[in-house]
Amino acid sequence: MKKAFSVTAVILAAGLMLAAAAQDMTKKDAAPKPAASPSQAVLEQWNEIGRKLIAMAEDFPEDKYDFKPTPAQRTFAQQLLHVSGANYYFTNAAMGQKPPGEGDPKREQYKTRADVAAFVKKSFADGAAAIKAKGDAGMNDLVADPFSNQQMRIVDFAYGFIEHSGEIYGQLAVYYRVAGMVPPESRPKK
Repeated sequence: MKKAFSVTAVILAAGLMLAAAAQDMTKKDAAPKPAASPSQAVLEQWNEIGRKLIAMAEDFPEDKYDFKPTPAQRTFAQQLLHVSGANYYFTNAAMGQKPPGEGDPKREQYKTRADVAAFVKKSFADGAAAIKAKGDAGMNDLVADPFSNQQMRIVDFAYGFIEHSGEIYGQLAVYYRVAGMVPPESRPKK
């Protein structure tokens, strides 16, 4: 009886493994999804880094918003204001407007965590709206980079700001760790 039960269990397990392998083969044999259009690819990356920074802006304790790991660094809030203000160099150029004024937005203008988080959200929403407005045809339009005084395609200009946002995200992840906290993206998923 025990031998028959063991044989049945082995056959059942083998059948389940074969079914799982067949399902994996079906996925591999399926045609790949089409590539995202140029503007959609930029928009997805823009929104993804925006989502991560917005999550940090809303998550980091308000009483630690003026924390900085060393005296030479910006505070947590100043980092968020910096990256959000920088986004308008992209957005304004893409929309044919003048670049924002010199310097980062001042902390005194954004007194609370809610104020800072709202500015982060708005900067990414405005950038996403500019990308959507340009569409695929507009990704190759030229803009003048105010930092290098060189013409750039909007798609390349956008990716530069996406990279900048990713750099700030990485720095803020360290702020979390130095403050004894775990960044939202590093927490176990529920």
